[in-house]
Amino acid sequence: MAVGLIGGISDGLPSIMQLFSGYCSDRLGRRKPLVVAGYGLSAIAKLLLAFSTTWQQVLVRKALERGGKGVRTAPRDAMISESADKGSRGRGFGLHRAMDSSGAVLGSLLAYALWQGGMGYSSIFLVAGIMAIFALLPFHRVKESFRAPNCHLKLSLSDLSPDLRKFLVIASLFALGNFSYMFFILRSQELFSGAQAIAMPLLLYVLFNLVYAVMSMPIGIWSDRIGRKNVLVLGYAVFAMTCLGFAFVSSMPGLIVLFALYGLVYALVDGSQSAFVSDLSRSSIRSTSLGLYYAATGSCSILSGLVAGWLWASLGAQATFIFGVLAAAMAAVALTLMKKPGESA
Repeated sequence: MAVGLIGGISDGLPSIMQLFSGYCSDRLGRRKPLVVAGYGLSAIAKLLLAFSTTWQQVLVRKALERGGKGVRTAPRDAMISESADKGSRGRGFGLHRAMDSSGAVLGSLLAYALWQGGMGYSSIFLVAGIMAIFALLPFHRVKESFRAPNCHLKLSLSDLSPDLRKFLVIASLFALGNFSYMFFILRSQELFSGAQAIAMPLLLYVLFNLVYAVMSMPIGIWSDRIGRKNVLVLGYAVFAMTCLGFAFVSSMPGLIVLFALYGLVYALVDGSQSAFVSDLSRSSIRSTSLGLYYAATGSCSILSGLVAGWLWASLGAQATFIFGVLAAAMAAVALTLMKKPGESA
């Protein structure tokens, strides 16, 4: 239950912040200051995590670390969408996700190497925090093209296109079943004991990020060609299949296949959802639209983590993953039935 609470709050609550950071970005006509502030907040929180001694402290500091994501994500994704035309927007988001995941692969391998070298969790988080601070240095070379303050902007769902409102509902349904990756790590730990219960899940997490990194850009380009909707339907369906596999997996080869599929899911869904929201929104409220999307899906993530944790504690791991199967399958069906953007009913 603690894992579910930490995963849900740290992933979901900061997502609500993205609504307000996106709104502020559109009103001010600036993206970069909020992006830098968000990355800075996450870096400081990583340093604080190094000194945590209870799960309650981890809850607060992990939420703070993810709060940095809440500040930066909507304006950052708006910067990405504005750096490319609509026909290559998928490529842009795919490149970002590929670079982000490559960092996660290298970071996980470094964490594994430090752990093998005898370094404790607190020291590893301290190293991560220091690296995150140094990562802020290249921002002085980043330029933004958006300079159009929207001082009369008001937060209202009526300003969104009907297609975008429909997609927000569908994406929220998927988010309800897309619980934290920590549950996938916990599931893999059940198959190991001793030191392997730490080492093998970490290496499987590296595999997840490696597949995510390698496939993100090709899938982003693919979504430019065949449409975001088709890619997302496939991603939702693959996630349902992956959860079904995790419900019954009992071997190392099975875990390898499933973590690879989990990485493929994120490559199919993560960037494509952001690009689809960008496609369906007006340029003057793009950051706000992305913020609404993250807030809606983030709110569902809070509930998702709590439900997944309760199901695991009450009925076992299988119940948690079957819950993911059902939510993802319903989202895939709903998106399949959604008309193409601009198409009349």
